[in-house]
Amino acid sequence: MAKNLEKPTVNALSDNYKNERKLNFLEKLYLPEILKGMWYSFKQMFQPSFTLNYPEEKWDPPAIFRGRPVLVEDHNKERCVACGLCARACPPLAISMQAKETEDEKERYPDFFEINMLRCIYCGYCEEVCPEEAIVMSKDYDIVFESREDAIYDKERLLVPKEDVADRLEYLKNYRNRQFGSFWDFQEENNIHSVRDRDKDWNTGLSLVDMIEQQEKNDSTPASSSWNT
Repeated sequence: MAKNLEKPTVNALSDNYKNERKLNFLEKLYLPEILKGMWYSFKQMFQPSFTLNYPEEKWDPPAIFRGRPVLVEDHNKERCVACGLCARACPPLAISMQAKETEDEKERYPDFFEINMLRCIYCGYCEEVCPEEAIVMSKDYDIVFESREDAIYDKERLLVPKEDVADRLEYLKNYRNRQFGSFWDFQEENNIHSVRDRDKDWNTGLSLVDMIEQQEKNDSTPASSSWNT
């Protein structure tokens, strides 16, 4: 049963009326307040304008801006290893891909990779879960479609050279690795995917044996050994 709501008494209403601020004679005329508003609007007319003459002038977003997701092209090939984490993390299910094996050290690559930009909500979850920094949020915000089919971006339209998203990659490196050396004695080698030297070829990176040896060295630090106590 619904509870009976108590109606405000006459005394309670009168008490609230007594607590209201009393208006003086000028405030009751309302003219001074209108003049104050007009004076403020007049002053704003002489303030510097920050409006861009779009599309002749376009806004250059900062590195933290989340625009259209793109695939990073490194050494004329995609970084993506077709792990499928971005497709699983995508809330509107806008990403689809199909993996295919390759003879390179990364073992797999996306045979096709598509993003339905009509579904994309620019949340950046795909970028967060990607272990290879293969999909990042770009600065591209001016997107126009003439049809629904045109809104489906394939791998060729998504691939962007890493030089074009260098600001975003540098931001991700600082964002993901800012905890190193701040609170714990973590080594940057623990996060190989985001701090390794990507200017090298795939075949000159760390091997599995080197990665295990490096991990054992990191586990022997005082901070790492304190976790087991």
